[in-house]
Amino acid sequence: MRKITIFGGFWLGVLLSLSPVLVLAQDESSEDLPNQFLTDITPQKILYGVLAILVAYGSIYIIQAIANWISERVPRRFRLITKQSIPFWKALILLITASYLANLFLKLSESNLVAVTGTIAVALGFAFKDYASSVIAGVIALFEAPYRVGDRVKVADHYGEVVSYGLRAIQIQTPDDNLITIPHNKTWTEPISNANSGELEAQVATDFYFSHEVDVEKVIQILYQAAYSSKYTQLKLPIVVVLQEKIWGTQFKLRCYPIDARDEFIYKTDLIRRAKAAFAYEKLSYPNILQSKITEED
Repeated sequence: MRKITIFGGFWLGVLLSLSPVLVLAQDESSEDLPNQFLTDITPQKILYGVLAILVAYGSIYIIQAIANWISERVPRRFRLITKQSIPFWKALILLITASYLANLFLKLSESNLVAVTGTIAVALGFAFKDYASSVIAGVIALFEAPYRVGDRVKVADHYGEVVSYGLRAIQIQTPDDNLITIPHNKTWTEPISNANSGELEAQVATDFYFSHEVDVEKVIQILYQAAYSSKYTQLKLPIVVVLQEKIWGTQFKLRCYPIDARDEFIYKTDLIRRAKAAFAYEKLSYPNILQSKITEED
């Protein structure tokens, strides 16, 4: 909430600083204002403007397609770096296009530039404050990097891989293959959990539950073997087993990393399959939840 207050104060400061300009603009007759700010609008300029917009959107589409194509064919360690360059190129294209259109249709003298900037600031501050907040948050997020393309993030109740970074919002693809659009201004108010933060690996925590009488050392040994024998495991990163006592039994948490964060759920399934096969062979006892509830009530 503090960040929103800061930006609200920013717009108020811009408005107050530009109040003399606005007053002077009111003194001008309404007929002189178009001549003061706009160049001569001709069909040729309109055509150039339309072509510039089409070229900009076409360039964005082509760059995104090429970057995605290259990212799937370069070595795995360069995949995220390639995808994370897309927002920079999109922002650069939009900036160049906006500058070209402004130079094409506006008389960018010093006084006009200040007046136009003030008008845009007032319009954004009142009519499009939510959109402006999302755009500003997106620009800041490019530098602070709470999420990037390819990261596996959780925002509010939504978890998935960031597949698109737009001017106003990001799109994340959930494990259920749903595409969810989240505005950048959620960074002002919502906690953001990032599993891999630009890296290929993201830790996977897998839980197993047993009765209090279980052979703890044997369970730990099986979990380590399941992790080390999986083809998805990144062996360069640590593999850890953590225990926690519950009323109904003992919880074992296997913490390890897949080679590629994309394989998170396939990896967890492989670990569970390997571990349960060994548990069944060793006839290890699972907790009796019903008996634990009866004991707890007594």
